[in-house]
Amino acid sequence: MTTTDTLRSKPPHHLGTGFANSDPAVVIGHFPWYEMVWRSLRGDFKPRAAPQNGYTEFARLWSAPVDHARIAQRHDAPVVTWLGHVAMLLQVGGLNIVTDPTLADFAGPYGRFGAPRMVPAPLRGDQLPPVDVLLISHNHYDHLCDATLAAMIRAGQRPQIFVPLGLKAWFDARNIANVTELDWWDHADITCTRDGTLLAQPIRIHFTPAQHWSRRTPFDINASLWGGYMVERHPGAIDAWRFLFPGDTGYSADFRAIRQRLGAVDFLALPIGAYLPRDFMKSMHVNPADAVQLMLDLEARQAMGVHWGTFKLTQEAFDQPPRDLAIALQERGLAKDRVWLLRQGETRSIEIE
Repeated sequence: MTTTDTLRSKPPHHLGTGFANSDPAVVIGHFPWYEMVWRSLRGDFKPRAAPQNGYTEFARLWSAPVDHARIAQRHDAPVVTWLGHVAMLLQVGGLNIVTDPTLADFAGPYGRFGAPRMVPAPLRGDQLPPVDVLLISHNHYDHLCDATLAAMIRAGQRPQIFVPLGLKAWFDARNIANVTELDWWDHADITCTRDGTLLAQPIRIHFTPAQHWSRRTPFDINASLWGGYMVERHPGAIDAWRFLFPGDTGYSADFRAIRQRLGAVDFLALPIGAYLPRDFMKSMHVNPADAVQLMLDLEARQAMGVHWGTFKLTQEAFDQPPRDLAIALQERGLAKDRVWLLRQGETRSIEIE
């Protein structure tokens, strides 16, 4: 195969030095240093106001004790526990699946630097039940947490780990095994639990596109891919059940493509926070109005809000996303409970029609 043929055979989102969004006009990540300094000094990366009645009261209202006995059980019908930000424990088909576990006190290097956590994590990395599958959407510090993963490994966790293309080397450098890289639209079938118990039906993991970017250091901008995951129970069957964790994303045509290629979504982890200032965040993070449109594009039957109310990351107050979400749902004539707002640590069963 010639070099020209090789280049032509690459998917459009593969570049010679990294990866791109599905819309080539949306290029994110190459921010001038002086813009970032200016935005930091202006206060773009922290809330401009505290939530009503302060952070302590917000944490009290939006926290719930973990039902350790319940999450210690294996569940066939889906059960979800919100662990704060985008960290979720999804228990379905006999598997324990965790998304982007960020349970440290800071979203930053070693869990000790960066954006502070204002709502205490409902549990530690070493308190999770046996994790069969770990899904990592991209390498930003509020999604790939060194401290949480280290605690999980020290506690004896040995999950099957799925990561975007280009990110396996990060795990290899830490001697973390059983890591599989996926490109957009790749899938893998999980046939047994961590203890080797065969599943009655396989669970299929699809890696799906999103509009975002990646960087772990000043020298690896967009060197690894980003995306989301669809978890499919009973894949290919009439009673297939689909959960989508889209990762971090701006609004794009990717979600109409996911609906067309993989089917309507039954349960959606819907990002509703970290959206101000809009001139900077619009391309990479949906706001609640965009999130509702994303949900409609996927024909998602039920959603739960994530990516809000945990870390000091952006300008909006911690309690603003629920208010903006309520307005967005009302404008579309949708019921407020179309998007669940769980407390951090809360577990809820998901109804299957």
